[in-house]
Amino acid sequence: MVLEVAILNVIPGQEDAFLKAFYQAQSIISGMAGYLSHQLKRCTEDSSKFILLMQWEKLTDHTEGFRRSIGYQEWKKLLHHFYSPFPTVEHYEDIEGLSGKSQTSYLTSHIN
Repeated sequence: MVLEVAILNVIPGQEDAFLKAFYQAQSIISGMAGYLSHQLKRCTEDSSKFILLMQWEKLTDHTEGFRRSIGYQEWKKLLHHFYSPFPTVEHYEDIEGLSGKSQTSYLTSHIN
């Protein structure tokens, strides 16, 4: 599994329009081969800053499959004009044995 991370700086005043466009765009990405999940989170200190976390089966599912697809052209049309500056996208992989869950979360999900 590969985690794609993008910090999205949305032009101030365009946040609501961006969220509306992202709502549409997420249906494009969720249908792509190798797509596993995504989360869009808003920064609590800066309401025009977001982080997009996407999980892919393999790096090439994003870099070749999605980026070379017709769907990517629509994604760009919907979203790219909201960013200033344009985001850097990076990919991360798990490190075996160095991921975890809080005990509270574990207990809540396993005892009931």
